[in-house]
Amino acid sequence: MKKMLLTACMAIMTLALSAQAPTPQQTPQLEFVLQLRVTLGEAYSLGDTPHGRRTVIPITGGTFEGPNIKGTIINGGADYQLADPKTNRTELEAIYSIKTDDGTYIHVRNKGVICSGTGSDGKPSFYFKAAPQFEAPSDSPYAWLNNAIYVCAPDWSQQGGITLNVWRVN
Repeated sequence: MKKMLLTACMAIMTLALSAQAPTPQQTPQLEFVLQLRVTLGEAYSLGDTPHGRRTVIPITGGTFEGPNIKGTIINGGADYQLADPKTNRTELEAIYSIKTDDGTYIHVRNKGVICSGTGSDGKPSFYFKAAPQFEAPSDSPYAWLNNAIYVCAPDWSQQGGITLNVWRVN
């Protein structure tokens, strides 16, 4: 009986090990698309809401540039943040428009996560990534923005705003 139980356990362990997913052969690559240099207005808080602590940061303008695109950020958008102080986690959703140098307007909706805490090594950790979605006119030279997934990360070198570097996931 013990021998059968041991054999069954070994068979189950062998099956579990062989059932692990293989490492994917094609890892997505990132291609730099543009840098947004966003100017911001004074943030204001709505306080604690049923969903968390709501903060709004007005987007007042700025510029953007990449290998195939250049222009300005339109005043009037905002970054809507929802923070949970218990977990040090903030969800963000920035909604705004940009205008290329040739006059094309493009809508941007950028959703992301900001987290801070302590890593498994006991050191402070900070994470800030987002996934912008672009909505460009289908008949424009920028329609290519509509057909991909993008990720962005901040660069803290700008005073009075934020710089976001954006990559296309290939």
